[in-house]
Amino acid sequence: MECIVHFEVLHSKGPKSLRGLLFLDEGTAPSESQLIEMFKDMKFNVRLDDREKLIFKPVDPGAEYSEIRITGYDADGKKSGEDHDLKSIVSNLLPPKPPGL
Repeated sequence: MECIVHFEVLHSKGPKSLRGLLFLDEGTAPSESQLIEMFKDMKFNVRLDDREKLIFKPVDPGAEYSEIRITGYDADGKKSGEDHDLKSIVSNLLPPKPPGL
């Protein structure tokens, strides 16, 4: 299924809203590696900096942008809201909690 990822690229002149496209298996959320690869295809070489807020930082310290923040996504015609969908992405990115916590 198609998944349109909405994100903001923070530049010194202000944020710029963009979109990217991923193809996912039905009922799955994007993985960290899929998101990083999507950004790389768009010439943004990034690493995940904050899993909870879905913030990516440039690998190159001389990049013209300071961070990329995912703001939502549309999957199979459904838009993510505040977000059970974004929380699903985050839960897929986070390592499992150890038992007893």
